[in-house]
Amino acid sequence: MAVRTTSSIPAERPAAPAKQAQPPGRGAAFWLLLIPSAVWLVLLLVLPVLLMLLYSMRAETRGSLLEAFTPTLDHYAGLLARGSYWRLLLTSGLVALTVAACATLLAYPLAYFLAFRAGSRAGLYLVLLLVPFWTSYLLRVMALKIMLGSSGVVNGALASLGLIDEPLTFLLYNRTAVTITLIYVWIPFIALPILAALQRIDLALIEAAADLGAPPRQQFWRVTLPLSAPGVLAGFFMVFIPTVGEYVTPAFVGGSSGLLYGNIVQDFFTKTANWSLGSAMAMIMLATTILLVLLAARLVDVRKLVG
Repeated sequence: MAVRTTSSIPAERPAAPAKQAQPPGRGAAFWLLLIPSAVWLVLLLVLPVLLMLLYSMRAETRGSLLEAFTPTLDHYAGLLARGSYWRLLLTSGLVALTVAACATLLAYPLAYFLAFRAGSRAGLYLVLLLVPFWTSYLLRVMALKIMLGSSGVVNGALASLGLIDEPLTFLLYNRTAVTITLIYVWIPFIALPILAALQRIDLALIEAAADLGAPPRQQFWRVTLPLSAPGVLAGFFMVFIPTVGEYVTPAFVGGSSGLLYGNIVQDFFTKTANWSLGSAMAMIMLATTILLVLLAARLVDVRKLVG
């Protein structure tokens, strides 16, 4: 009787793929690029904010910052007790929200045209879009101030057409003029991140929507707009955040009735030389802006928009 034996030797497992070794010098190149940028960021952003925080807790500005002092929150308590500063901060936030929203709505069609309709001339139109950046910011604001003035281009054109008998006064030296000027200044800036987001959209997705019977309007609302939402939100916040503390444009075209929160902070640093109170106001504005951005990030989930 033959005995049938079976081999107890397990089958050989396939060898695990060898890990690809990183190219030599890649890690060193990463740190070489990261360290200078990090040092630059710390020196020009983090350190100034920390110094301003220290100034805000000084009872007075006299003396060196390195001298020993007793930290106090009196400036913050005084600002919290004054409703006028909070109303002005709220007004600045509303102006920044209006500017960011209007600039986004006006910049989106421009970016859409460059991404999908400009064709071979897209490069030329992009250069024309960037032309305002070649000019000084102050010169652009002053040019718009001349255009919106009582004897400026806008009032002159309306008067020559017989549409008005007297110059329009609401176009200058008020918050309306500040809002119009800031929208004009920010439109080219906010169009760039929207354009970048639109250019990353795979055209095959739009073609697939068309093949499934979606009309152009539905293709835009269901495909193009959700996929470009990250660029829209990035551009919106890139405009909203610096506009909250804007003080140059209100000083030129706002007049006494168009001042914003940033103008009061500037006055404490330049005119009254009260750096402690100005620093406290700046820190309150910074904290408020960060809270607003975090709240918006919680309410608007970019991943859900894209999905």
